[in-house]
Amino acid sequence: MTTTEPAVRSAVVRERSYTWDDPMGIAAAAREVDGLTFVRRMASGEVSAPPIASTLGFTVEEVEQGRVVFGFEPAEYHFNPIGSVHGGVFATLLDSAAGCAVHSSLPAGVRYTSLDLSVKFLRPLLADTGRVRCEGLVVHLGGRTALAEARLFDGAGRLAAHATSSCLIIRPGR
Repeated sequence: MTTTEPAVRSAVVRERSYTWDDPMGIAAAAREVDGLTFVRRMASGEVSAPPIASTLGFTVEEVEQGRVVFGFEPAEYHFNPIGSVHGGVFATLLDSAAGCAVHSSLPAGVRYTSLDLSVKFLRPLLADTGRVRCEGLVVHLGGRTALAEARLFDGAGRLAAHATSSCLIIRPGR
């Protein structure tokens, strides 16, 4: 018979708090201008980042049409039970970078949503990995769909994960 030992608990209390702005206000601001202008405004702080960016702690570092780069500092609150950054955090960064790259290519009033995301995990991210970069790039922009890819690089510049994403382009009146 095998017994299960309870998890060892630390005497150190760990906690984190953060704030975010009204996501519907952010969405309304996105509809007012073309995607490139909106993502640039997000990068400059003129428009608030979406709540997921506050939740995970990532920021827009570079923006040009069809290309967006996020920065991210892995921390232990991103960890899975085996002591590395959870794959869902990887996927969220990759999806966000790919989606914002598509958004940066769209005219005012046109929106998008992810149809799928295929992620390949190549190496772990740890708390001592250093600041990572996640670059999203549009591969194809059509009338109804877009294809983008994203690459996540660790603090040493090594590829940690790669993703491809298909996005549905949503035009007014359709």
